[in-house]
Amino acid sequence: MVSYPQIIPRPEDWRMGEPGPWEQLCAEKLTGIDLATILSGLDLCGLSGPPPHTPSPRDEEVEILDGVGLTGRLRSSAVLIALFEEQSEARVLLTRRSTRLNSHRGEVSFPGGRVDVGESTTEAALREAVEEVALDLDHVEVVAHLRPIVTLASSSLIQPVVAVLDGRPVVTASPSEVERVFDVSFADLLVPGVFHEERWRRPERPSPRSGDGSFALWFFEVSGEMIWGATGRLLVDLLCAALRLDLPGQTH
Repeated sequence: MVSYPQIIPRPEDWRMGEPGPWEQLCAEKLTGIDLATILSGLDLCGLSGPPPHTPSPRDEEVEILDGVGLTGRLRSSAVLIALFEEQSEARVLLTRRSTRLNSHRGEVSFPGGRVDVGESTTEAALREAVEEVALDLDHVEVVAHLRPIVTLASSSLIQPVVAVLDGRPVVTASPSEVERVFDVSFADLLVPGVFHEERWRRPERPSPRSGDGSFALWFFEVSGEMIWGATGRLLVDLLCAALRLDLPGQTH
């Protein structure tokens, strides 16, 4: 049961989508996912190490996003996907954004924000984690990355940076930015009924990949929170890499 209400702007003609790609797996494969398993999966995807260069603020143009033709300037952002392990289960650190922020109020996210001029995406992700949750960087090692994604609502190109912590972190939420800091295990995310996919249509964002022009959004209802949007998408990317699965809508 979600304990914190969010405004999710579903269009009237939304519909349920496909089940999670991991639902084909036996129950034994959905628990005991440790850091070594995740890092091995990321390595197989060619995602080990810090992220390569991504566009600096205001100096690049992106022409094709998610198969949708779009030309325009995007804000360069970075998020930190901080992982740690307890009892042989990998866990990921998440925050609920303050309702006092100008955008994405009350939504669940990874620590992160805008890349400052002269900063790398890795530096930005680490800086934001310090500012938002007081993460001690002495206990943080950047080990991998995910492929960048685009959010059309905020015109941002987001570079995910994956880091490993040497244990459960001691964190303190910055009240101006974060209302809650929490963590969930990969096993929590894979419990039947936690995940669902929705198909939305927007006139300004028709998807050429589907017959009806709809696109997928991914939701996780866990730890009293509803996780969706860019955070839900990145969690799916991370889970698929860890479990050696194709992303939804992709085959090899």
